[in-house]
Amino acid sequence: MDRKLEKKFWSKKRIMMIGGGAAIALLLLYTLIFADHRATLNVEKDKITIATVKKGTFDVYIAVTAVVMPLKTIRLDAIEGGYVSRKYLEGGSMVKAGDSILKLDNQHMMMDFVNHETEIYRLRNELQNTRLQIRQQEFTMQQAISELDMKINTAKDLYDRNKQLVEEKIIARQEFNKNKYELEGLLRQKEIQQESQKYQLENARTQISQLEGTLARTQQNLELMRQNLNSLIVRAPVSGQLSSIDVEVGSSITAGQNIGQIDDLNGFKLRADIDEHYVSQVFPGLKATFEFDGKTYDMVVTKVYPEVKSGRFQADMNFEKETPQGIRRGQSSPIRLVLGKSAEAILLPLGGFFSDTGGNWVYVLDKSGNKAVKRNISLGRKNPLYFEVLDGLQPGDQVIVSSYENFGNKDVLSF
Repeated sequence: MDRKLEKKFWSKKRIMMIGGGAAIALLLLYTLIFADHRATLNVEKDKITIATVKKGTFDVYIAVTAVVMPLKTIRLDAIEGGYVSRKYLEGGSMVKAGDSILKLDNQHMMMDFVNHETEIYRLRNELQNTRLQIRQQEFTMQQAISELDMKINTAKDLYDRNKQLVEEKIIARQEFNKNKYELEGLLRQKEIQQESQKYQLENARTQISQLEGTLARTQQNLELMRQNLNSLIVRAPVSGQLSSIDVEVGSSITAGQNIGQIDDLNGFKLRADIDEHYVSQVFPGLKATFEFDGKTYDMVVTKVYPEVKSGRFQADMNFEKETPQGIRRGQSSPIRLVLGKSAEAILLPLGGFFSDTGGNWVYVLDKSGNKAVKRNISLGRKNPLYFEVLDGLQPGDQVIVSSYENFGNKDVLSF
């Protein structure tokens, strides 16, 4: 007789179904609680640039481009105006002090010079004639005094004789008085003649002094005009290279016009163009370095031109010791301009990431190296190679430093 078999509750099929459901439930629970829900982007690792954060010396400097210039440049300005009648040298020529460079002609100056020469001849003749006339007047006055002395002596003899005769009552007093008045008149006439002679001599001396002063001033003016005529030949004030000459034969130039320049080749300096952002940080005395032909040369800022043009200003730098052999005027080269003291810091290499994040965050690789996670950071100073890291990174961290433009602000990058 057949016996009915009871069906088992925990069948193999039921156990497998319950186990599978539990596994799925646990997986869903893990995903909800522990899985990474951050926005992730897959990127190709070979298309990004990764740099390692390190600790080292942070040098506060900027790299600028400088141009080699002569230590001294002498401007050639026309002292007098005129037209160029002859050009002795061309730009680029080597010159010695005193060499003739240009010859100018100025007819107006020549006419003034001739007129002043004529005036000097006239003044000299007038002075000579005045001295001759004074001498003749002296002779005439001396002769008049001499004649008066003779008359006075004769009248005095007659007076002395008549005085005795009138006392003896030999002659009348009337005749004596007549002789007395005549003597007094002659004496008075002599005094007047002497006063007149003295006045005429003083007047003559004043006239001569005035003529001599006028003649001296005219001669000084003539000498100045002669020097100005000599300056119509433009000469090299120093030895060096005539780097430019900006006029041609037949051209007209005015007094004070710049016509060229001479470079003193006994030394060189560098003139750098610097971004206006650093105008308050650059001043005379700052140090700089210049590399040339495999050697490094120390320099110092000697002059700052504060005028800003097109967002840049200029500064001159001199070599502290030796000048490199072989540098040439107009040659350009990068230099390192030191803006502050070096210090130990955590360093992050420069990269395109900064323009996308402003230095507020970066992507840092995890230990596996298979993904990079966004991390907030704080950056300080910057030089041409590194950022100074203030917070958020440690030496050894690997950071994506290339541009983040295509990452869409994702939280995680997966390689």
